Amino acid sequence: MTAHKPVISCQNVWKIFGPDPKAFIKSMPEGMSYDEIRAAGYIAGVKNVSIDVHKGEMLVIMGLSGSGKSTLVRCFSRLHDITGGTITVEGQDIMSLSEKDLIELRRSKMGMVFQSFGLLPHRTVLENIAFPLEMRGQDKHTRRERALEVIKLVGLEGREDYFPRELSGGQQQRVGIARSLAIEPDIWFLDEPFSALDPLIRKEMQDEFLRLQQMLNKTIVFITHDFDEALRLADRIAIMKDGAVEQCDTPDQIVLNPATEYVRKFTEDIDKARVVHAGVLAQAQAFGEGEPQDARTTVHDMARMLVNDSREMIPVQRDGVVIGAMSRKHALDVLLGGAS
Repeated sequence: MTAHKPVISCQNVWKIFGPDPKAFIKSMPEGMSYDEIRAAGYIAGVKNVSIDVHKGEMLVIMGLSGSGKSTLVRCFSRLHDITGGTITVEGQDIMSLSEKDLIELRRSKMGMVFQSFGLLPHRTVLENIAFPLEMRGQDKHTRRERALEVIKLVGLEGREDYFPRELSGGQQQRVGIARSLAIEPDIWFLDEPFSALDPLIRKEMQDEFLRLQQMLNKTIVFITHDFDEALRLADRIAIMKDGAVEQCDTPDQIVLNPATEYVRKFTEDIDKARVVHAGVLAQAQAFGEGEPQDARTTVHDMARMLVNDSREMIPVQRDGVVIGAMSRKHALDVLLGGAS
């Protein structure tokens, strides 16, 4: 994934709200804190953020309300103009794009799904999904065929002629997802798309979303404030506080090695055994005897083996190739809560 240029590259990005943010950032002392910026009459919506998003990756951005996660994603698509730094999308500096080129980039490359479904109440499911294609100027037959394809993809067959009021919350969310997929985006931004749903429908939508990602391999930036949801969906998680990214890493590393006290508090109630995989515990130069464990197996799923086994080092394999060995003691520490 990291061998190629990132799809989105965000370098030293600031988004400051206030009376004259451009002038303020030029005169701002280096190392000024969020509270000091606020005391000066400004808000740092995004504070010196550098982060890359790679092709086919699902980056989950999370944090409490007001942490800057939605502001950062709006900067990625230039729904907000940044105050400082650079953002490139597929090598293009988006701040240098004309309004026309920016609109074309959004229409051709980006899909967006927000917490509020934003469905048109007087249009059917099929018409709602076909709407962005209509805005593109596609003919009726072409957009109908594409809408029917994505209706099947998200499991709404038979409801093409329903109106939004006739659908459940989960079904309405599927329409929103289908509508964003209709334009076949390379990059998909989702801002807390499941937060308004009840827990059962939410889990169902997460399952559906993971299925779609496995099929489509989109580059996805997904916002949530739910850590369990982030752990379930993410290739990497970026945790934000006061406009800054506290840590950006894989779910395993976030829970095993929190970079700050703030991140540690986020992870302290998480069952690490359900998150940490054998591959993360494997030491590349270490050797073990006996049957290897798959790198994707969680410590939780290895629990019985770990308790009953007597090996000090257990081999770990990925796709049939041994990649190293993990310490049984280290894995037991994760399982029983002794890992630091």
